[in-house]
Amino acid sequence: MITTIFTALFFVVGFIILFSGIFTVKQQTAAIIERFGKFQRISTSGLHFKIPVFDQISGRINLKVQQLDVMVETKTKDDVFVKLKISVQFQVIATRIYDAFYKLENSHDQITSYVFDVVRAEVPKMKLDDVFERKDDIAIAVKRELNEAMEEYGYDIIKTLVTDIDPDVQVKAAMNRINASEREKVAAEYEAEAERIKIVAKARAEAESKRLQGQGIADQRREIARGLEESVDVLNNVGINSQEASALIVVTQHYDTLQSLGEETQSNLILLPNSPQTGSDMLNNMIASFTASNQIGEVMKKENALKEKKKRQQEENQRRLEEENNKRSQEDFGDDLTD
Repeated sequence: MITTIFTALFFVVGFIILFSGIFTVKQQTAAIIERFGKFQRISTSGLHFKIPVFDQISGRINLKVQQLDVMVETKTKDDVFVKLKISVQFQVIATRIYDAFYKLENSHDQITSYVFDVVRAEVPKMKLDDVFERKDDIAIAVKRELNEAMEEYGYDIIKTLVTDIDPDVQVKAAMNRINASEREKVAAEYEAEAERIKIVAKARAEAESKRLQGQGIADQRREIARGLEESVDVLNNVGINSQEASALIVVTQHYDTLQSLGEETQSNLILLPNSPQTGSDMLNNMIASFTASNQIGEVMKKENALKEKKKRQQEENQRRLEEENNKRSQEDFGDDLTD
C-alpha cells in the first residue's frame, strides 16, 4: 500500500516537473531564459522547452511598437509658460533584445528624461508663435537625440510627435482676443468698403438722375420756347402784334391751367378769385420788369466802363510819372559823372 502511494506520488511530481519545462511565448514577444541566474538564450514566439528547476524565465520583452506620452512644461523666449505633449513611438530592435533587457532597467523613465532635456533646450529659444509654427522642428530634435541615446540600449525611436501645445489660460484668452480683434478689423474694413461702394453707386445714380432730369427740363423749356415762338409767328401773320400775341398766349395758358385743375376730383387746392385781366397784368408787370432790368444793366455797364477808363488813365499817368523820374535820375547821374 505504501509502495503504491509513493509510486503514485513519484509519478505526480515527475509529471509536474516535466510540465514545468514546457512554456509558450506570444507573438511579438521574446522570453529571456536564465540558468542559475546566468543568461542562457532568447526564446521567440511559439512552444518551447526548458530544463525544469535549472532553467528559469527571467522576463519577457514586448517587441511591438509602443507609445509613450510625455508632458513637459517649459518657458518660451517671450517668457510664456507652455505645456507640450510629446508622443514617442519606439520599438525594441529584434537583434538587440539582450541589450534592451540587461542594459536598461526602465526604458520609459530613460525616454522621459531625454524628452525633458531636449524640449527644455529647444523651446526657450523660440517665441510662443514660433512654437506653434515650428513644432515639427521640436519633434525632429527630440527624435534625433533619442535615437542617438537609445540605440545603445537596443531601442529604435520610430517617430516623435508634438501632439499638444497648451499655453497658460490667460495667454490663450489674450491670443483669442487678438485673433478676434484682427477678424473684427478685417470685417470692419470689408463693411466700410461695401458701404463706400454703395455710397459711390448711389451718388452716381443720383448724378445721372439729376443730369437726365436737367436734360429733360432743358428739352421741355426748349420745346415750350419753340412752341411760343411758333404761336407768336402765327399770330403775327394774322395782324396781331407781339405784345397782344403774348397776352393772348398767357390768357390761353391761364384757362388751360384752370381746366386741368378742375379735372382733379381729389385735389385740396383752393382757387382765389381771378380774371383774365390778372393774366394781362402779370404779363405787363413781367415786361416792365424786363425793361427796368435792361435799363439798370445798361447803366451799370456804362458805370463799369467809365470806372475801367479812369483806372487805365490813372495807370498810364503813374507809368509816365515813373518814366520821367527814371529819366531825371539818369540825367543827374550823368551830370555827376561829368563833374
